[in-house]
Amino acid sequence: MSEKTCEDPNCPKHGKIRVRGNIFTAKVVSTGKMNRSAIVERSFVRKVKKYDRMEKKRSRLTVHKPDCIDVKPGDIVKVGETRKISKTKSFVILEVVKRGE
Repeated sequence: MSEKTCEDPNCPKHGKIRVRGNIFTAKVVSTGKMNRSAIVERSFVRKVKKYDRMEKKRSRLTVHKPDCIDVKPGDIVKVGETRKISKTKSFVILEVVKRGE
C-alpha cells in the first residue's frame, strides 16, 4: 500500500507539528463539509458518585485530517492532541486503526 506524500505543515508524519497530551481512538462521523477536517466521536464511561452507577457518555471533536491519510465515515482512527490549529481544532488524526464498512 503506497502512502500519499503531503505538503501539509500540520501533518504529524511529514510536517512540523508535535503530538503531546492525550492519544485515543475514535470513530469518524463526518468528513465532507470541511477542507482537511473531520468530526470524530468517542464514547466513554464515567461513574456518577451520587447514585453509585456508571454512565455512558460520548463527545464529538473536530480534528485535523492530513492529506496523506484517507479516512471515510465509519473508520476507527487514532487521534492525538496538539497545539491549537484553528478555533475548534486541537487534535490531529495519526493513523487509521480499522476501516469501516
